[in-house]
Amino acid sequence: MKAVAAAVLGSLALALAIPAQAQPKPEDVIKFRKGVFQVVFWHFRPMNAMVKGDMPFDQAAFIRNAQLVAAMATVAPDAFPAGTDKGDTRARPEIWSDPAGFRKVMESFQAETAKLEQVARGATSVDQVRAQFGAAARSCSACHDNYRAK
Repeated sequence: MKAVAAAVLGSLALALAIPAQAQPKPEDVIKFRKGVFQVVFWHFRPMNAMVKGDMPFDQAAFIRNAQLVAAMATVAPDAFPAGTDKGDTRARPEIWSDPAGFRKVMESFQAETAKLEQVARGATSVDQVRAQFGAAARSCSACHDNYRAK
């Protein structure tokens, strides 16, 4: 879990350090994008299990997972530059043909996951995070519904 997050964050740091003239190849950006969302999925799973009652609520673990999801949400919009719509991707063309709509769902995802982290910090029971977890999950689904191929 930590290795995946470290790899994605390391890739981001490397990408930011590359001069503008040496832009990464589209297939490398797509791999990065998939890595970002794999980290999101990986950290949503245990929170979902806690919310469903499939595992006991562990505030520290919930906070840690919420932090990583919120961090990936801030990176996610940068994983969709022009020219990365072809290849091994499930990204729909609407990401680029409807940039305002895509930006809106990404901003919602960022806001809801940031709020989830904040709510988790003050929670002493799963009941206190359940509603915000649902809002964060819905913000994730909104992107899948409109901007990700099945």
